Amino acid sequence: MNEGPAGREAERSIREAAGVTRRRLLAGGAAVAAAGLAGCLGGRDGPLPEPTVTSDRIDDGWRLLDESESTVFEQSYGPVTVTALEHTRIYEYVSVAEALSETFGASGSPVVFFATRIDVRPAIDSLPAGVGRDRLMAEVETAAVDAFRSQLSASGIENVEIVDEGTSTVRSGHTATTWQLEGEFAVDGELPLPDGSTRDLAETVEIESRLGVWHDGTDVLVAGGAHPAEPLTGVIDDALPSLIDAETFLEETADEETRDALATEPGTFDEEISALLISVE
Repeated sequence: MNEGPAGREAERSIREAAGVTRRRLLAGGAAVAAAGLAGCLGGRDGPLPEPTVTSDRIDDGWRLLDESESTVFEQSYGPVTVTALEHTRIYEYVSVAEALSETFGASGSPVVFFATRIDVRPAIDSLPAGVGRDRLMAEVETAAVDAFRSQLSASGIENVEIVDEGTSTVRSGHTATTWQLEGEFAVDGELPLPDGSTRDLAETVEIESRLGVWHDGTDVLVAGGAHPAEPLTGVIDDALPSLIDAETFLEETADEETRDALATEPGTFDEEISALLISVE
């Protein structure tokens, strides 16, 4: 790397920009998670395509909850101004969201999935003094995890902590950096008892989640999801009087679809989210 004044100035600009990137990313959520990497392998002109979940599973039980497109980062690197664009799609698992609403009057869902495509224009390889992807890699991946926490928080999942980190091969053949995380989802509402009375519900569900970040040769893709670490029927057992259990309660108060959603094992959700994550293109 050039160690002259121009090189030192460019390196200082990159360090400052990385800090700005992370602060803006945390304010904007998961969409910015990989902005520092996206242009490293080339850029494009024109609209940024949406991220595509190629697994057929996304059409079976999931619904699009939100979608956004925005300019999430703009910073000068020496004489070059770099702009990062994002396109994000957020989904929730329909049966669980509706079961929580119908049974408890609770809002939100602990079963969510999101996918983001990010493009930086122009390519970071064109920055002065050869500053590029390697210098930003560690900063961007750390910021991706922080942004994932922000996204989960917007879905009602708090106290998220990393429990493992590794790599995985996605369906397109690229290698993703991956994280496993744990958190908590608060279920608040009212439980209607069979005798016509109600009981306040304020229980906490343990949450497991996955996150992956990789580049596909042009853009960076960020994908992740979360689900309960135990069947949601456990929430009912904890809240009910000792004279009635969750199975009996649900037989008397809920239809079959609601009962099945609340009794879903965590392994089923984990398989679902893992298949969606590796299918994003």
